Amino acid sequence: MRLYQRERHARKHRAVSYAIRRLGDADVAAYRKIRFEALSRHPEAYASSPESFAQRSDGELAALLGRMSFYGAFAEAGLGGILAYARADGERERHRGWIYQVYVQPALRGTGCAMGLLEAALDEARGEVLQVHLGVGAHNRPAIRLYERAGFEIYGTEPRSLNVNGRYVDEHLMVRFLDKAPGEVQ
Repeated sequence: MRLYQRERHARKHRAVSYAIRRLGDADVAAYRKIRFEALSRHPEAYASSPESFAQRSDGELAALLGRMSFYGAFAEAGLGGILAYARADGERERHRGWIYQVYVQPALRGTGCAMGLLEAALDEARGEVLQVHLGVGAHNRPAIRLYERAGFEIYGTEPRSLNVNGRYVDEHLMVRFLDKAPGEVQ
């Protein structure tokens, strides 16, 4: 497993160091904490609610971390960013992978951390799939710009994808083809 280490300058012109690595059983508590934070701070971005997530046992979370590839960005303060990757398992869908649960704490935003998490997952995906998909709230311009910089393209919009506290959230569906250059016409 490749360990990604970066030192970037954040918006406030201070150096921010972090390392990106795959999460394992020993990371369940840190994963629980940051995932709950993501769900609480940005409920419109995720299909799960903080309340339902809080009821999951450590055993369930350890099994989840083992079933999917979870990457974490570790900075001085601990786990500051997460991203999950999984290959589709249907016999006719094995050429596709999916990105889920992307979240970076505010202190690490603008440092390249989110792109580093994406690069780690895409490195793994290149060895097993031809394309990687994700969904992102149509209102989330910073995330959409990030994904576009990483070579993802919007191929559709799912209207009313989520209903969060009585408010509907549309979701853009995006894809990155790994067997051609970003932006190349099919």
